Amino acid sequence: MERHVLESLLTGDDEASVTALATLRSGATHWVADKAQPAGVHAGVFRGRLQRMRMHGLEPLGLERAVRLVLEHGRPVRTGLIDPVDRTWTTLLFLTEDGSALLACAGWPLPLVKKPPLEERVRLPRTSGTSTGSVGARDDPSRG
Repeated sequence: MERHVLESLLTGDDEASVTALATLRSGATHWVADKAQPAGVHAGVFRGRLQRMRMHGLEPLGLERAVRLVLEHGRPVRTGLIDPVDRTWTTLLFLTEDGSALLACAGWPLPLVKKPPLEERVRLPRTSGTSTGSVGARDDPSRG
């Protein structure tokens, strides 16, 4: 799909659409699927992603609304992505089967998962048979 066509579809006044249009106009790359998939498939996949993002403390912009609108549409949907040059954000697009209308869009910051500080990633092995959490003899570094 050509950039100017996609820009013409991003006419909504919701925050996700406004952000998507601004991102696209700032030189972002975009991609739109050639084939449509059933609305229920997309809604199920992205409902699950929404739940996982929320479990990690991330509230994606417009994704809950997008899932609802895709389900209400009920017919096959094409997806697309808009990615800015700096890769700090991604926008997901849901279009009608023929690509003539935008159903909804959503966005979230990247990367989705941030690595915890090193001290949180390095964990000492658990000791067996202790309920107090004390270091067992086999795990005691002073016992060579």
